[in-house]
Formats: sequence, C-alpha cells, structure tokens
Amino acid sequence: MEYIWKAQDQPDRRKIEHLSNLLNIHEKIATLLVQRGIETFDQAEAFFVPKFTQLHDPFLMKDMQAAVDRIDKALQNGEKILVYGDYDVDGTTSVAMMFSFLRELWEADKIDYYIPDRYKEGYGVSKAGIDWAKANDFSLIIALDCGTRSIELIAYAKSLGIDFIVCDHHLPGDTLPNTVALLNPKQQGCTYPYKELSGCGIGFKLMQALAHQYKLDESIVLQYIDLVSVSIASDIVDMMGENRVLMYLGLEKINANPCVGIQALMQSYAIKDKYDVSDIVFGIGPRINAAGRISDAKDSVKLLIERDFHQAIKAAKVLNEHNSERKDKDTEITQEALERIQQNEACLSKRSTVLFGEQWHKGVIGIVASRLIEHYYKPTIIFSENDGMLTGSARSVKEFDIHEAIGACSEYVVQFGGHKYAAGLSVKRSDFEAFALKFEEVVQTTMPESARYPSIDYDVELNFADINDKFMRLLDRFKPFGPGNMSPVFRTNKIVDTGGSKVLKEKHLRMVGKQDGVVLDGIGFGMADRYDFIRNRTLFDCCYSLEWNKFNDRVSVQLKIKDIKPCN
Repeated sequence: MEYIWKAQDQPDRRKIEHLSNLLNIHEKIATLLVQRGIETFDQAEAFFVPKFTQLHDPFLMKDMQAAVDRIDKALQNGEKILVYGDYDVDGTTSVAMMFSFLRELWEADKIDYYIPDRYKEGYGVSKAGIDWAKANDFSLIIALDCGTRSIELIAYAKSLGIDFIVCDHHLPGDTLPNTVALLNPKQQGCTYPYKELSGCGIGFKLMQALAHQYKLDESIVLQYIDLVSVSIASDIVDMMGENRVLMYLGLEKINANPCVGIQALMQSYAIKDKYDVSDIVFGIGPRINAAGRISDAKDSVKLLIERDFHQAIKAAKVLNEHNSERKDKDTEITQEALERIQQNEACLSKRSTVLFGEQWHKGVIGIVASRLIEHYYKPTIIFSENDGMLTGSARSVKEFDIHEAIGACSEYVVQFGGHKYAAGLSVKRSDFEAFALKFEEVVQTTMPESARYPSIDYDVELNFADINDKFMRLLDRFKPFGPGNMSPVFRTNKIVDTGGSKVLKEKHLRMVGKQDGVVLDGIGFGMADRYDFIRNRTLFDCCYSLEWNKFNDRVSVQLKIKDIKPCN
C-alpha cells in the first residue's frame, strides 16, 4: 500500500527549549512531550510516573451518588443484583470485575451475572436478559459497557419493577434511558474531567465510590485493575489522562500479581519476562473475545472470576480452542471477501466497501472488515444474516466518522451504535442494496480527500546519531502506548544500505543502514519487495519506530520500519 508521509505539527520552539533545559533531556524527547500537551515539570512527572492519587474523585461523575445510594439500599434490603455486560472484552472484563467486587459484599445467592448471546439477543441490553432477571427475582441491574441507548428496554424493565444503573462510554442519543443512575461522562451535563474511560473503567469508578461509601481500603479496588487495563488496551480507547494511569497500574499488576484468570491466559499465550500492551492486544484480548464470537461469552467471565488456578488453566484451554476456530473462520471469510471484490469492477471503483455473505460468521465480520481496510483502505461494512436480519460490523479509516455516516443512512437502518471508527448496525435484508448505495453516496460526499489515502504521521525527524541508550531509556518511559500516545514515529533521511541487508523468510526485510557514519539495524515486516531497491546503495528515507531487539542475550536498538522511499 502506498503511504503519504505527513509531519506532525511542530510545537513552539520556545516551549521545546524550555522543557529540554528544565528536564535536561534531548530536544527531540522534549518535542514529543510538548506534542502530547506536556509543558511543565509537574506534567512531565505525572506522565512519567503515573500514580493512583492522580485519579479523579469518582463522585465528580454525574449520578454517581445516586448509583451508590441505590446499591446501598439494595444491600440494606437484601435485594438481588444482576451484573449485566456486553459479550466483548470490555463487557466481559467489566462484568467479571464488578461481580468479583460485589460478591465480597453480598451473600452468594444475592448476586449473579448475565451476558447476552451474540446471535440470539444481539448487542447490549436485551428483553431476554430483563425477562431472565424478573424470573429470578432481581430488582436491580448494573449494566456495563452498554445501556445508554436502550431507552425502550430499560423502560420495559422499569414496568417490571427492575431498576437500572448504567455504566457506559458509548455516545448518547438525543434521549436518555430512565435509569436510577446513568454513569457516562459523555452525556450532557456531566462535568467529569475525563471523558474517554472504557466501560470497565467507568465500572471501576463506581467501585471506587462504593469503597469510599463503605470505608474500604483502596487495595480492595486495586486488586481488579489488571482487568481494567485489559479493557483499555482491547477497546482501543485513549491512552492519556486517567486511562494512562489505569493502564500503567494495571500492567504493573499483570506483571507482578495478576488474577488467576489472566495468569492462566498469559501462560497459554506466551511466558515472558515482561508483558506489555501488545501482549493484551494480540494475545490476551483476542482469546477473551473469542468466546463471545464463537460460542458463549460466559466462558470468558467464568475464567476471569475463577479463584483456583488449576480450574483457570482448564478454562483458558477452552478460550484457546475458541480462538483457534475464530482464526480459521476469519481467514476463510477474508479470502472469500477479497476474491469477491477483485472480481467486481464496480466494487473496486467505489469509495466504500459494503458486503454481505449468507454463511459469514457474525462473530468475525468485524475482524474481516479490518482486514479489508488493510488491503483497500476504504470505510468498510461487512454483514451476516441472523434470523432474517442483516447484522453488520463497520470499520473506518482515519479522519472519517463511520458512526455519523451510518446515522445519515437512518432510513434503512433498524439499529446502530458504536464509535467514530467502529460501529455495529442492523438492516432488513430487503434494504441491503438501498443501504449500500446510500452509504456510498454519504462517503463520496462527506469523506475528505485527505482520508482517501493511508498516511504515516511522523512525530519528528531524527538522525541516527541522536539515538543512544539514554534516548531509548527515556522513550521507554512514554509507555504504555495507545491512541493519543502512540509509539513515536521518526523520519530519518539519506540512509544507505551497508551491504548487510537481506530478505528473511522470503517476505521480510532485514535492513542494515548507515547515516552520517552511524549504522543501525531495522526490520520491515512484509517489505521484502524493497530489498532490490536499497541494495543498489541508493539513498533512501525511512519512517520507523524504535524498539529494543533481544537476540542470543544481546540487546540492541532496532528500527521497526513503517515505510521506505527514495530521497527527494
């Protein structure tokens, strides 16, 4: 794929120099900090050393006191509470966390959890779930990672005498549900200072408030922070502000003393000296997600609430089996979708991709949509059929709000929800063609030209001579990386191959490049086609991130190459 290289906006030179002198750091490191809004010593300290005390007071969140009071009333009256959550990673970690916390306060028969079936009930709050709660005498439901748009269903629950507390981070509509408490920082009138918590993160704030109510030590709440970090990394939410603190502390716990469920998953994935965000995104998260995609998401909750390690190992094996099946289906459907696109000129010429397969597995269509974007870089929606309705997963490209675009096709949409870059929707099968045409029209008229082509946004230009152990140690302290604080991307110009570059496994590029006398190694995955170009000793520019490479007990700096171009 051909990339456009874009330089990030460069901050005020005086701010960079001031911070560089203040902290005694390289100006390039100071530039990275100022780009992230860090301009003072105190801000830098908070960024480099996240602490629990940096978290905001949970009672700043609208309706928090009402939520605590209602739960306290349930406790005093001996009511039964149902913890309800979605079937993805954010939902299942939320449910496992809240259930585990509440079972320490409640009698065992007064607390239970419910995860909707992806295929029979669909996303979020379901009528079947409410009916199950009523049949089993639950009078309070705590919904996590869903509920903000469940207006009619929560009204239905109210008519049955069931109250709702909603802990959600999805964008509200014009009307809000009739809940005892709606904990969602994105709702109008909520002055909570940080808006980008995950669903599990909002549940964590409720637990903080309950701990304050019952005068519990903060360690009681902190024991669940590893689950919060898994939700943050897997749901791809902002990694600055409060999320950075939660993620940092969660990774500390994962590496020191994770809950037995996560420990079992890590051992089934890879045994390492230190786990980081990528291990959650590519190892732990997909395994938790696989249960809801292939079978029953309750399998994930059972693992995450398990107290016995030997039982957790057995539960982790089940998730690994689900994940293997998920991979097979993902590969099969992606290949079928690619073939369908390649054989259809009309599809190739459009600015969007909208496909439907009768036999495509609903649990993996979101992954398939992401795979297609890697090939064609277009807003993409993949549909599967379920009980006469088409259920779709939408994924977008940078600078294009796919949630808003789906809303512009509302005459053909039965239901939808999600975020700017990822959404879910359902349409009638008879409306599929009309929806696809309307969506293409919306994309053509609203997508900016700059969003049509993939770009590499690099932070600063760097010389190889700038890169040393001190520079790398400071760069390591920018972790954990994620949206809002992505791993810095650098550009270096006028590099020449030393003659040591080669192709690995017929598809990867091992580069050995030199700039102004300094030699560094780099790895370019899937870039074997660049080998013939650089081996001719032609000067080239490179965009890359930096990492430590450990090989045979030797640790060295390595460029993780993103793109290579001839010098201008």
